Amino acid sequence: MHGKLSPPPRRTNGHIRFTSNVLRSLGIVNDIACFLCAYVLAMIAYDLTIGYYYDARLHRTGAIILCINYFLIRVSGDGYAVIKGQGEDVGGSSLADFLLASGLTTLVILQLEMMREFSRGFALYFIGFSMIALFLSRILFRKLISKLMDRGVVGQRVAIYADSAKGAEKVAKLLELERLPHLRIIGYADDRRQVTPDERELAYLGGFDALLQMAREGQLDQVILALPQIRQDRLEYIADTLSAASIDLCVLPRETLELKTGYRVNFLGSLPVFAIWQQPIRDVDGIVKEVLDRGLAVIAIVLLSPILLLTCLAIRLESKGPILFRQKRFGFNNNEISVLKFRSMYIDRQDTSGAERTQKNDPRVTRVGRFIRRTSIDELPQLFNVLKGDMSLVGPRPHATMMRVGDKYYFDAVKGYTARHRVKPGITGLAQVRGLRGEIATTERARKRVEYDVYYIENWSPLLDIRIMIETVLKLIWDKNAY
Repeated sequence: MHGKLSPPPRRTNGHIRFTSNVLRSLGIVNDIACFLCAYVLAMIAYDLTIGYYYDARLHRTGAIILCINYFLIRVSGDGYAVIKGQGEDVGGSSLADFLLASGLTTLVILQLEMMREFSRGFALYFIGFSMIALFLSRILFRKLISKLMDRGVVGQRVAIYADSAKGAEKVAKLLELERLPHLRIIGYADDRRQVTPDERELAYLGGFDALLQMAREGQLDQVILALPQIRQDRLEYIADTLSAASIDLCVLPRETLELKTGYRVNFLGSLPVFAIWQQPIRDVDGIVKEVLDRGLAVIAIVLLSPILLLTCLAIRLESKGPILFRQKRFGFNNNEISVLKFRSMYIDRQDTSGAERTQKNDPRVTRVGRFIRRTSIDELPQLFNVLKGDMSLVGPRPHATMMRVGDKYYFDAVKGYTARHRVKPGITGLAQVRGLRGEIATTERARKRVEYDVYYIENWSPLLDIRIMIETVLKLIWDKNAY
């Protein structure tokens, strides 16, 4: 007589759980609801305030075309892939996409010569209500998703299968940097050795057998394999065994643990590759930055011409020597460029190599020099470097080729220093408005400045440039780090 087969373990979550993939669909539904509400509100507001007759069918068609343009822009830019419920963006990218879609729709209407048949009042109401709805809905949507995540309706319970507690901790930190609130790491599994509680931060789940049991009992949604030296037969065994449980299984390649965190996974056709560095600010972005730089540089030279002329006169009257000071510095692609400044030191005491740092109350600096250095007027001639194409208005500050930090050259003292030269140097930069303007006397301060420079390069946008320029002007009023 055969024994009775035991029933499979029941899942213990008690309800259907959704992964983060559902957020993309919810984001699209959210935007559709915004446009429907905006259209209804536009009709009500138009009837209450203007009240003239308009072709409802024509305006409805125009609104649909605008919405189609918006969704095409969002989907093509993978705009819904970043929705995680707790991101920092509060509708900024969606509003920009909507304005672009509005512009494209307007061009279509103009091309069809139908502008006279459209009510501008109704169009403004619809666009205005849509923008308000998109902005406010992002806030409400994030709060809703956060609550669903807290209740376990949306999200994934993740276990890390690693070769050591240290390896599991590294994976956890990498995931933390990615800001993925839908992932909840419940612990790690390790077959090689047991560890005491004081040696780890993550919960120890046991070996592979314990991990398999948790998967079968519905206590896991995903397992991440972080085993850099795993054999192919062992990997196949793990995959075959865990395939019996209804979970996600993924392998973290060795490169993700050993390379820097800033890499990206790209595709050459259908072949996945790790992109360690990519050419920044290229294609249309490069054109936008060039136009912004040179256009604003011309405006600045015209507006600041009285200050430029007065500074030339003051330098000439106080001490002998040229008005301008030229110094070789690192520029784009590590090439040397000649950077212009108003001369702030006595001609027989200045250092063209940059090896000797300028210190507070430096006797080499003239009285006029102290003022123009304090107010950064000495940097204004670099506007002509911008027009020449050697520099940008905003970017990593160009360093003298012989500049030192302690007893080492800057490029030897800070790892990854040359990565900051992937773009043109700037008159001002993110590091300068974050309190790292002036003397860099310590390696830690130098490293922090390079970190800001690399962050700027990898997160550049025209709005970031404008923000840094505005912050620069405000910082000049009370900055104590310049002398």
